[in-house]
Amino acid sequence: MKLIIQIPCYNESNVLAGTIANLPRAISGIDKIEYLIVDDGSTDNTLQVAHQAGVHHIIQQYHQGLAAAFTTGLDACLKHGADIIVNTDADNQYNSEDIERLVEPILAGRAQLVIGDRGVATLQYFTPLKRLLQRLGSWVIGRVSGLHTPDATSGFRALSRQTALRTLVLSEYSYTLETLIQAGAHGLPVEYIAIRTNPPTRSSRLMRSIPHFLSQSSTTIIRAYTMYRPLRVFTILGMLLILAGMVPGIRFLYFYIIKGTAGHIQSLILSAILLIVGFQVLLIGLVADLVGFNRKILEEVLYRLRRVEIVISPENSKEAKRQAIIQKGVIQEYDHTRPPSEPTI
Repeated sequence: MKLIIQIPCYNESNVLAGTIANLPRAISGIDKIEYLIVDDGSTDNTLQVAHQAGVHHIIQQYHQGLAAAFTTGLDACLKHGADIIVNTDADNQYNSEDIERLVEPILAGRAQLVIGDRGVATLQYFTPLKRLLQRLGSWVIGRVSGLHTPDATSGFRALSRQTALRTLVLSEYSYTLETLIQAGAHGLPVEYIAIRTNPPTRSSRLMRSIPHFLSQSSTTIIRAYTMYRPLRVFTILGMLLILAGMVPGIRFLYFYIIKGTAGHIQSLILSAILLIVGFQVLLIGLVADLVGFNRKILEEVLYRLRRVEIVISPENSKEAKRQAIIQKGVIQEYDHTRPPSEPTI
């Protein structure tokens, strides 16, 4: 059983060495542990710090954001033969000693996705407004995904190999919310584990301001939920429009039949418009639901394609040959003398 701990990084040279030093070297039930850094276009010495810390795998890409770095890391971990992938932050926010507790539900077969619960309602270094928003957001995600989500924005999580193969992140902002909605739609067993946190070393880069956080998170939630529950979304919208259209229609009929008075033609026009739009939205929902079936087929094709790609990839073949040589005791498992100009990809 191989565990790879991935760390997305962007200008983390000041804290990365300490984060790596605290990572576990051995875990019960895990045969091999490796570390993987995704350098998301850092402009400081993050890359050099990762080399000096003896990281097993380093991936370099131009700056694309946290969601892209997370996805790049998953693909690289799969290609390097990970059976379990743990994602953690470079700023040492999460207590690395809890990684063993994080992977235990996957090893025991109880869960395919395990998320660290920081206890956002009681975190002292969160402002009261931030604690309220975190709880509200977690409640919304729980309702949308159908999962128990006490800490929806926690990036400290463990994924099984099968879950990583099926994970598809389309958001450019963050992966935390979208992957939970996706897990709920796929019926994956998800478990939350209470974890410890360390004092913050820097301010959050995702939450630049309250309005920015709310707009980005709301957009992600609506897009992801509409993607996986299109019929429900458009049915609700369509029925609301139809109900709204019935109100002025009933008003017109009341005055026309009961009162016997003419006029109120504006109510009739408004009613007709709302009813027509409402039925159109319902039809759009049916079409979107059919498109959703095609999306499920494409996701299954992508899942199978990724499995084949990983098996026949040059990286995987090279790693298999390397492991065979390692087992014979011919070479060392990792050469820490590799110069910074030759990262493993």
